[in-house]
Amino acid sequence: MPSIDGFIEGSNTSLAHYGLVAGAYDKLEIGELIDELIPKTKSHIVTHGQIVKSLVINGLAFIDRRLYLHPVFFKDVPTERFFGKGIEPGHFNDDTLGRTLDRIYEYGPTELFNQIVIKRLLKDDYGIHCIHVDTTNFSVYGDYDSNFDSRNMEITFGHPKDGRNDLKRFVLGMASDNRGVPVFLQTFSGNESDKKAIIEMIDKLRKNLISSHKVYHIADNAFYTKANLQEMGDHTFWISRVTNSIGEAKEFLSLDETLQECEDNRYSYAEKISDYAGIKQKWVLYSSNEMQKQKLKKYEIMLQKNILDETKSLKKMKAREFACEADAFQEAEKWISERRRYRYSSIEVCPVSKRNDGKKGRPKKDECLFQVYKIRAEIEHDPEFVKTEKSKLGRFILATNDDKMDPDTLLSEYKNQYKVERGFRFLKDKSFRIGEVFLKKESRIQALAMIMVLCLFIYSLVEFELRKKLQDSKETVTSQTNKQTERPTLKWVFFGFRRVRELRFSVEGQTKIVITNMEEELWKILRLMGRDYEKYYFPKFCCGM
Repeated sequence: MPSIDGFIEGSNTSLAHYGLVAGAYDKLEIGELIDELIPKTKSHIVTHGQIVKSLVINGLAFIDRRLYLHPVFFKDVPTERFFGKGIEPGHFNDDTLGRTLDRIYEYGPTELFNQIVIKRLLKDDYGIHCIHVDTTNFSVYGDYDSNFDSRNMEITFGHPKDGRNDLKRFVLGMASDNRGVPVFLQTFSGNESDKKAIIEMIDKLRKNLISSHKVYHIADNAFYTKANLQEMGDHTFWISRVTNSIGEAKEFLSLDETLQECEDNRYSYAEKISDYAGIKQKWVLYSSNEMQKQKLKKYEIMLQKNILDETKSLKKMKAREFACEADAFQEAEKWISERRRYRYSSIEVCPVSKRNDGKKGRPKKDECLFQVYKIRAEIEHDPEFVKTEKSKLGRFILATNDDKMDPDTLLSEYKNQYKVERGFRFLKDKSFRIGEVFLKKESRIQALAMIMVLCLFIYSLVEFELRKKLQDSKETVTSQTNKQTERPTLKWVFFGFRRVRELRFSVEGQTKIVITNMEEELWKILRLMGRDYEKYYFPKFCCGM
């Protein structure tokens, strides 16, 4: 290495894992597509494609800096390496960021993301056969300008999923494929109904994502309404969890027949054909051993609380007075019949003499008394009923309008719904600081939502690609537990690059660039990922200063 005397002041910058992010962005040709769809019209040096690339690198940096500190972040990043000669940190300022977000909004955040998905993903016959649809919401901090055409999205109070009732919010709807890669996004007002949002997204997905494969649209029970099922018609395949409050579902959940074991022996099932909402569909009742164990603990707690409440109700009945013994027994039978979980451990009806004047105390000699009847009873849990209830814990119903789908496949496809939920957790992770929204325009918030999902899109694709290449080549990398694995999390892989830096030295009139702290395993990862990724980690000689 050249002597320290040749070191160029201020050139020690963090390369880290940013080359992996930039490599994926380049390989997918996202920058070229953005510049084609929203070309630069102002005099600023960087293009909209480069600004979006910078936002993605910042978004996936996983450091303790929010998006609004974007210019500060790039002071420690070798910008020429990622964006070209002459590009400096100062070019990524609030003004250029704001203009790019405005142009994304003008084009349409949903439409722009769809173009990225369609032209850079589906063209490679990526093979989407299941689309998982869900919604979440994000809190908005600070003031913002609402006097703007916000395309029917309003920042307003809604049902908070983060417990912040004091903050207004917007809803983000997202669809992911069976690998967890987002393929669609749409923003909604903060008080939008999940039922309406999900069906609107599915309707747009049907029109935008044309595939040669049979595609299933999968959603949780927020989707499962009569109106939504009827709107789907017969030409779109769907899978959903059935709402337990439906009468037919309650009856099916109480099925007393022996269930058949699934291929995954933690589950068993029974199936039937339903015409709910006038749509022919297959219903499959599942019982999950693990879910039953989880619910059993809550059930035991509920039993103890419930018997205290019912004992209070019983006390009120025992305080009542009845004109005859038959009336008392009739009321006792009515009371217990409404509480099938209980039975009387003891019960009797006893006559009680009372004074006509209603006074208490010893009656006078020869005073006329009248007789009433009171119930004396104690209750306990009915062991047979409780046993039956326990046996039916952990049950749920899945439905599909593909009556040829077998129960094992149906269960497997629905269980992948967690991948879109995992995507939401990624976007809300405190280390993913774009998720904290401080922008002042509703329009820019919608554009930022597209950037957020684009970050997840790139992250998910790189993780999928790396795992596949490790598996295909029978190679491994070191995991968090210091063991070898073919399925590392990309966040851990990023962590392995944390010490990689770029240094510049002046050597005989030329600038020599040196990359430090590149370990063998990091080169192995880059070799597997290919030239688009490797190029960002090669040292270079630059032209004269």
